[in-house]
Amino acid sequence: MSTTQVKAYGTQAADADLKEIIIKRRELTPKDVEIDILYCGVCHSDLHTARNDWQNTVYPAVPGHEIVGKVTNVGDSVTKYKVGDTVAVGCLVDSCRACSSCKDDLEQYCENGWTGTYNGPDKHLEGQQTYGGYSQKVVVDEHFVLKVPENLDLAAVAPVLCAGITTWSPLRHWNVKEGSKVAVVGLGGLGHMAIKLAKGLGAEVFLFSRSPEKKQDAKELGCDAVIISTDENQMEAVAGKFDVIIDTVPYEHDLNPYIATLHHSGTLVLVGFLGPLESILNTAPMVMGRKAISGSLIGGIAETQELLDFCGEKNIVSDIEMIDIQNINEAYERMLKSDVKYRFVIDMKSLN
Repeated sequence: MSTTQVKAYGTQAADADLKEIIIKRRELTPKDVEIDILYCGVCHSDLHTARNDWQNTVYPAVPGHEIVGKVTNVGDSVTKYKVGDTVAVGCLVDSCRACSSCKDDLEQYCENGWTGTYNGPDKHLEGQQTYGGYSQKVVVDEHFVLKVPENLDLAAVAPVLCAGITTWSPLRHWNVKEGSKVAVVGLGGLGHMAIKLAKGLGAEVFLFSRSPEKKQDAKELGCDAVIISTDENQMEAVAGKFDVIIDTVPYEHDLNPYIATLHHSGTLVLVGFLGPLESILNTAPMVMGRKAISGSLIGGIAETQELLDFCGEKNIVSDIEMIDIQNINEAYERMLKSDVKYRFVIDMKSLN
């Protein structure tokens, strides 16, 4: 297949900074959409991939799976989009589309393995992995392209494609609605979106935090109250209260105190931490109250479109700090220190 060269920002090794490189994008197939990238959000997964924290990175690596842009060309068989449309691409650019998960619009659980927007096998270009949104353009099958409501701040839409859908999917799956009682553990990129979206669905929303200084920020995002998780009295006061807890903490932590705050049949959903939990889990309150611990991974394409439409109706976007691509290495260091409210977004015209 013929290719086109485009500028990107990527890294050649785990211990190397990101810098400008040239990558290849495929020429359009009949179902492809070519997108000029305007904005790309910066996710912790980008950093983990660039630095090979998950031991699966193929170099050179070009991160970025929170993409917003304009359609510049379409394949002959494309029906959903036309040149000039404002569109988005999230964490997925392909799946088998034939397994039961894909048929249920849950491509993120594809039984034959979905293809990530970056660092996945590119079935169109033999021997090459997919390259992400830290680049001028991307070419994506129309099935995995999303419509963006025109009324939204396009830069602030970018993190909705990952931080937003990661929290929206469990809120929808566990049927959060008007009057539901939802708690969020951790106030960062994921946590701030969980608060906004749960509030938009009509829930009563609380934040669990170890940091009293986050109270004002949480209230401004729409939280009804903040519970200091290290304060036993505050934790006892919300025992048995919550229908759903969205746990966004990305490192190992004790779940037992939070399970005690679930209402009967309530569920704590892990969306931030991947890996073994070494603290002993006390199953007694789970058995006695039909409480559950579950996990959730991003969302399917239909669900992500539903989220974008909802954000358009409710005027919900992420709180962002805009950066130029030349500052991405500094942004990674700041992100490790949680020194951002709440998501970096790259203005991709800085690459040009």
